[in-house]
Amino acid sequence: MSYSREQDPAAIPLKPVEKDALDVFLDGLDAAQRRWLRGVGFDAEPGKACLVPGPDGDVAFALFGDEEGPAIGRLAPLPGKLPPGRYRLDADWPREVRLLASLGWGLATYRFERYKAADGGERVLELGADIADEVEALRDAQCWVRDLVNTPTEDLGPEQLADALVELADDFGAHSEVIVGDDLLTENFPAIHAVGRAADRAPRLARLTWGDEAAPRVALIGKGVCFDTGGLDIKPSAGMLLMKKDMGGAAHVLALARLVMQRRLPVRLDVLVSAVENSISGNAYRPGDVIRTRKGLSVEIGNTDAEGRIVMSDALALATEDEVDLVIDFATLTGAARVALGPDLPPVFSNREPVARAIEAAGQRVCDPLWVMPLYAPYRKMLKSDIADLNNVSKSPFAGCITAALFLEHFVEPEVDWVHIDTFAWNSASRPGRPRGGEALGLRAVFAYLAERYG
Repeated sequence: MSYSREQDPAAIPLKPVEKDALDVFLDGLDAAQRRWLRGVGFDAEPGKACLVPGPDGDVAFALFGDEEGPAIGRLAPLPGKLPPGRYRLDADWPREVRLLASLGWGLATYRFERYKAADGGERVLELGADIADEVEALRDAQCWVRDLVNTPTEDLGPEQLADALVELADDFGAHSEVIVGDDLLTENFPAIHAVGRAADRAPRLARLTWGDEAAPRVALIGKGVCFDTGGLDIKPSAGMLLMKKDMGGAAHVLALARLVMQRRLPVRLDVLVSAVENSISGNAYRPGDVIRTRKGLSVEIGNTDAEGRIVMSDALALATEDEVDLVIDFATLTGAARVALGPDLPPVFSNREPVARAIEAAGQRVCDPLWVMPLYAPYRKMLKSDIADLNNVSKSPFAGCITAALFLEHFVEPEVDWVHIDTFAWNSASRPGRPRGGEALGLRAVFAYLAERYG
């Protein structure tokens, strides 16, 4: 439990103080408290915290160093610095700052406990009634992404990922369907089948639909590669260590769908997850093969390790066959995106730059940064094939995340507003509020944009 809506008079107040205001703050305390803070060396450095006793020796309040900056980080260091207990924020901060700061607290208390119990007691923050629903929904959604990504493939294969979508649909009275194995060929999803056919666990396409049929249709597409060996273009062992996270795009769209349904945004939601393992066996798809796609385009396989764009092609084609107002896909698609922007900053590509810019701006507001990258049309020639409509990779080492996005664009009708987010879905090192492991990057930004566009 990270939060409580109950207001307990015994909860310990959390008082912020900026470094340059510390002397003034100390002047307002009694002499014993001033001696205490000087004795423990509290200097109001951001992220530092100290419990301050009252006249009876019990804790009177917790003092923490504060500074203007991203609101999500202002309380995030505290659960790691304070003992278990119940706390309440004692600060005159605007609602949006309190909301994001409280979310940062909750994200900092996250522990992945499926296989190992967390040590220590709970640090619980009281929430005001004006922010409680939103904070808890955002925290639960982001931590669901973390749980899904952190779960090893042995326990989260294509079947279990599809089950997560079905359970989500059941929770909100939505409709779901799952197409499995060779039925993908019957239903014209040959690209998903080609990538996933080599695995012991059958590939599948999972779909959730919800909302008023007359409302604007919003399609969310998630890459659900539950493990990626690289296929016959096999990865080195070091490259496979994090490949349980290659379904991170699917985790993002499931959590995003949950937020949309919780908020009851007036949209017709259509969620598509291509759930596969990219494995190696006698029937694995090969470099040099030409595969068909739902859209009718043929694709020469230049590299079997560029499988994510293949499985997403069929889902994108399906999403745009009928009238749709907006298509957004999430995928852990390229290492090139990490080279360009690092692990924390997902690139956003769109055939409608104003939409991409609006998502970027929403991300700034909710402390979930993204960066708009160009769909540079001249690079389309880098995907040419001599024997098929296009190749799944470029022969050039340059612009890898752009050419991947351009590949996906082939499967979207030009009149459709489309956004592609190449997310990392992982924290490589622990920081306040961001423990090492699975992470939602771009989730809050896109939800804020959808709430603004349709709310």
